[in-house]
Amino acid sequence: MPAITMPKLSDTMTEGTIARWKKKKGDTIEAGDILAEIETDKATMEMECFDDGVLTEIYVADGGKAPVGAKIAMVLAEGETADSTAEAPAKSEKSAPAKTKESAEKPAASAPSAKGGRVKASPLAKKIAAERGVSLDGVTGSGPGDRIVAKDVPAKGSSPSTPATAAPKIEGKAGEGDKSVPLSNMRRTIAERLVASKQQNPHFYLSIEVDAAPLMRLRKELNAANEAAGQPKLTVNDFILLAVGRAAAQHPYVNASWGGDSIIQFTSVNISVAIAVEDGLVTPVIRGADKLSLKEISLAVKDLAKRARDKKLKPEEYAGGTITVSNLGSYGIEQFFAIINPPQAAILAVGAIVKKPVVNAKGEIVVGERMNISLSGDHRVVDGAVGAEYLSTLRKLVENPALMLF
Repeated sequence: MPAITMPKLSDTMTEGTIARWKKKKGDTIEAGDILAEIETDKATMEMECFDDGVLTEIYVADGGKAPVGAKIAMVLAEGETADSTAEAPAKSEKSAPAKTKESAEKPAASAPSAKGGRVKASPLAKKIAAERGVSLDGVTGSGPGDRIVAKDVPAKGSSPSTPATAAPKIEGKAGEGDKSVPLSNMRRTIAERLVASKQQNPHFYLSIEVDAAPLMRLRKELNAANEAAGQPKLTVNDFILLAVGRAAAQHPYVNASWGGDSIIQFTSVNISVAIAVEDGLVTPVIRGADKLSLKEISLAVKDLAKRARDKKLKPEEYAGGTITVSNLGSYGIEQFFAIINPPQAAILAVGAIVKKPVVNAKGEIVVGERMNISLSGDHRVVDGAVGAEYLSTLRKLVENPALMLF
């Protein structure tokens, strides 16, 4: 049977950490047994064995890291022997740094260029370029020895331009008495994706202030009824998520993604909800949020948040989001602007509800309850007017929350 390799458990995962082995060398294994717990960039998940046999080798110890697809263990059936020509096992990061999938690609013969010269590119990069029908001439590689790797291949219909000289990286250095905290898989992935988002997505920002008093009154009434019935309380964020989903269904250009040579408008509104966890941030998805009731939204987000903090989310539960909501109101933050969660085209940043003097319809100064909601948009997909129209619809729903209950 084939060796046990590091599984790809999320769309952004390039390497995993063996949180702990649940079997030891020499154990008899049955199909369906859990071999180990794998820590990814988003959760800790169990790795199942699909064959009967004996666990004859463990190549990556507890706490060690290995790239996706690397050999981490060997399970052999009765009478079976390891293939002496098999690929060498991955080394634990405790003894040597693990390579990512891209950096582990073997150097390939330089690909021919349209100008008759040769360009250095990985086999995967050449395959993607051929499928897209694009030339690798002029593409600057980010792989070992400036080799072009998959992420460097331009989209169909685009042409690489000669980049300006890259500015030197400015990174902090630990001094005497300072603490250097190693990057977890999650923190490393967050850093890479946010840098890529700011570099590749032309951000623009819009902000509105909404009257939150009607929402707070309705929430108080519904929670009184829920308490009497022994039901869980509704949060402000439940109402916001409901409004975001309903408004996105009316404005498909916001519930969209940049597709290189097209704009993809999604049929379903799948809201990624930003949830703070111990080591960073995860964004599990509420699917079909535009068609859910307030109660269904509330139950879904409570369940996802609990399992996110317990690191029990399944890979499919944080994939496929079409628009993201980040709410820092519970931390007392009144206004902020979030970074787009690629490949989505928009993210909403929700602030705290604050009491402040406002002028009512009669021209009187009264105490009001106000909330700031900001939209960060990918200007390739969302124009300013489109974003403004979306926020206008969102404002109407938040200020008239009873409209969403029918």
